[in-house]
Amino acid sequence: MEWQPQQGQLGQLAQYLRDSLSGHDPTAQRNAEQMLKQAKQSPDINNYLAYLCVTTSDATNMGQQNWHAARSAAAIVLKNNVKSSYASISEPSKQYIKSTILLGLQDPSSQIRSYVGNVITEVVRQGKVTGWPQVLPDLASMVANENGRASPDAQDGAMGALFKICEDNKRALDQEYQTQRPLAFLLPKLLEFTANNNAKVRSKALAAINVFLTDPIALTAREHINDILPRIVQLTSDNNQDVRRFVCRSFALLADGMPAVLLPNVEGIVNYTLSQQKETQNQELALDAAEFFFEASSTASLRDALGPFLNKIVPVLLDCMIYSEEDQLRLETDDDDDADEDDDEKDIKPQFATSKTSRSAVSGSSTHQSQSKPGQDKPAINGYAYEDDDDLSEGEIEEDEDYEIDPEDEWNLRKCSAAALDSIASHFGGPVFKVTLPWLTENLQHKDWTNREAAVLALGAIGPGCIEDIKPHLPQLIPYMTTLLTDHQPVVRQITCWALSRFAGWASSLEPAGKQQFFEPMLGGILQRMLDHNKKAQESAASAFVTLEEAANTQLTPYCSIIIQQFVKCFNEYKDKNMYVLYDCVQTLAEYAGPTLAQPELVQLLMPALISRWQKVQDQSREMFPLLECLAFVATALGAQFTPFAKPFFTRCIKIIQMNLEESLSQDSFVDQPDKDFLVTSLDLLSSIIQALEEPRSRELATTAQPNMFEMLAYCMKDVNDDVRQSAYALLGDCAIYIFPQLQPYLPTLMELLIAQLDLTQVQQIDPETAFRVINNACWSCGEIAMRQGSGMGPYIDRLLSKLAIIMFSNNVPESLNENAAIALGRLGIGCHQQLAPHLANFAIPFLKSMQKVGWTDEKGHAYKGFSQVVLDNPQALENGLLDFFLEMANAPGIFLTGMQEDGPLQVFEKVLAEYKRLIGTNWDEFLHHLPPPQEQALRQLYAF
Repeated sequence: MEWQPQQGQLGQLAQYLRDSLSGHDPTAQRNAEQMLKQAKQSPDINNYLAYLCVTTSDATNMGQQNWHAARSAAAIVLKNNVKSSYASISEPSKQYIKSTILLGLQDPSSQIRSYVGNVITEVVRQGKVTGWPQVLPDLASMVANENGRASPDAQDGAMGALFKICEDNKRALDQEYQTQRPLAFLLPKLLEFTANNNAKVRSKALAAINVFLTDPIALTAREHINDILPRIVQLTSDNNQDVRRFVCRSFALLADGMPAVLLPNVEGIVNYTLSQQKETQNQELALDAAEFFFEASSTASLRDALGPFLNKIVPVLLDCMIYSEEDQLRLETDDDDDADEDDDEKDIKPQFATSKTSRSAVSGSSTHQSQSKPGQDKPAINGYAYEDDDDLSEGEIEEDEDYEIDPEDEWNLRKCSAAALDSIASHFGGPVFKVTLPWLTENLQHKDWTNREAAVLALGAIGPGCIEDIKPHLPQLIPYMTTLLTDHQPVVRQITCWALSRFAGWASSLEPAGKQQFFEPMLGGILQRMLDHNKKAQESAASAFVTLEEAANTQLTPYCSIIIQQFVKCFNEYKDKNMYVLYDCVQTLAEYAGPTLAQPELVQLLMPALISRWQKVQDQSREMFPLLECLAFVATALGAQFTPFAKPFFTRCIKIIQMNLEESLSQDSFVDQPDKDFLVTSLDLLSSIIQALEEPRSRELATTAQPNMFEMLAYCMKDVNDDVRQSAYALLGDCAIYIFPQLQPYLPTLMELLIAQLDLTQVQQIDPETAFRVINNACWSCGEIAMRQGSGMGPYIDRLLSKLAIIMFSNNVPESLNENAAIALGRLGIGCHQQLAPHLANFAIPFLKSMQKVGWTDEKGHAYKGFSQVVLDNPQALENGLLDFFLEMANAPGIFLTGMQEDGPLQVFEKVLAEYKRLIGTNWDEFLHHLPPPQEQALRQLYAF
């Protein structure tokens, strides 16, 4: 007998669900939430919820409006129950939900249909596609109206549910189950639905197909692209704008993932997407059209194919960069002078510690773990930031939802058009400038500020790509843009800061007279805007100044005094939000101006401002992340001049680490763990301070730290978070270099953790790159410890050899990790060569292969010094790799060999050569002739043997 609800319980539940939405009656809402918690214990609760959300007529006489609210709440609660505890729902209840819930898709309310679609999708996601095999055929049947009774609303509801299932189960639908892929059944149905009379069905069907064209493109979609593409082309003439919008998105996705299929029709696609981009009254349609040009201009094969159409493409992109009338009205009504107003907490975007490269002994790699941000562009606050198209992962919810997004920060038609123009200009250069110049001439001094602003945006966008063609015009353009820094409209001032910074590399490289004429007004103008009366203009100027600092590099040195003076004023004036980008300004100056900042007068200017802010920021504030990162750069730049300020910073970092570790240890695993960025940034600042100070001062700080720094370091080295362990191993290596006597007593514990970290089997497939960076730092710190512990590494040598050899032999890790493992192994040979010698034949060839790729640094010299000592203990074992070793010796720069003196490999190389000369005997010269003549000659000139 099919389950039926009890009317009394149904009425109570409906009322509680209705009251749970009663924001105007907090008492009723709290009571309802409490009762719903109790009701959740009932084995039939999910049946009641399913019944409620699909039953259209008011079954409790509570009024249709209240009944609708109760049904909506029932669908939401049911979806959450399925998500959180699907496995514990009884099988009969699961069957009831599956047999009932599809009825809700026929509801006349689009809201209910959407909520029911969410429930269906969650059941599929939690129970897997194979757990409800009939759902796809049933939904497809409803969309197609196979029984003749499906209303247009039902068709729309079923198609919406199918779209959500596709969106949330992309991988699962493309997998084989007993040689069948669900997508092989579904894709032809979706193509069929794109011809439905209902425009909503057509648009959602194409949107569902687009899910499988998103990178990585589904295998089934690739196999059926010859069926998909003609259907997309047919839909270009659809009279519905939503359909045409998804057509444009299809072209953009294919431009990214399968550009070759578009090449035969590129002219038609260009003309079509341009026509849709001109439909600026529909901003979403125009944006999706512009996305095609952004994607196509980023794809080598398609980018070249755009060349013949630049005269059509570029003018449309330029026109779309002008603010719409709606945006113009919004911006003109914004408060211009708001610099004195405090920021609301909701206006401050959440901050995270920046990603880092690993420590490395490999030439060309960063040796400062916190000071390089590979692949990480500065946010284009005042230009355009490329869209972050990373959707939430399956089951993930958006965090920080209280943070209000500024319309100016959103990806839109204007920014997409500018980004596409930038990309096209970077490839085509001169021809783009030729098309752009008349438009620039017309708009740069236009009476409307929106046109002037767009012209400056366009100039900044094409600047780097068209620099050779723009250079003759820059003597006129730069002074004109400098005047726009005082434009009455804040957004013009903002975009001008950004555009000027794009030409900072040109201006900073001029002769002294040119610098005075162009670079100094640019630098001074942007610095002045950093104290604009408008907070967004301040932020834009500060962000632009970071770009200028990076472009000018060491050319900034003569201007450090006036720069720091302005930074100090900003520290006094800025509200909380703009402090974040100000920290970026300071740390970038420290990175590029470096030791210049250590001049006493500059130290006395900068440090009081940083200390003042440091004292205001609370230990648990997220502002602590950029502040600690900034201080790490400053400490490195100031070196010994940082000594008078070091202790309070060092002590507080220890305190922050202690607090975070204590919270981690005390937290229930089901409760949110404390933010690991506090650990990462504190560990990094400790590293920078230990590097910066003279050794006696660093040793004093480490010795007096309470609680004990090395004991806390051990906890950080076994933290579950990769970023924490990466920073911990960087600190371990720095301690080995600078304060080894203080570190040495703790090595028995720390070495066990290090050896465990070198295990490649622990690398997770979810994020292997961060795991490899941790292992890289572990290899590096191992080598630094070996240099100082010498023969004391004996108790660990067998396990280290095993772990390092596996890394060195692996083809599934980054080359830099192979190389750093080899360097660590070589350095171990300095103190433990006798223990390594019996194993030489097993690791010599991979060792030499890895070392050949490494530049000649001190670390490589140390590694070869240790390796050579191993070779001297077992020379016969190197028979197969001897010529490779000699080649390496011959390629060593003479200045490098003599520069390292006794620390280097020169003397031991000569001993190796002398030993093999003795062993080979009369055939020695003949053996050396196997080397290429230049290398043989170099070997004889460099070494005495």
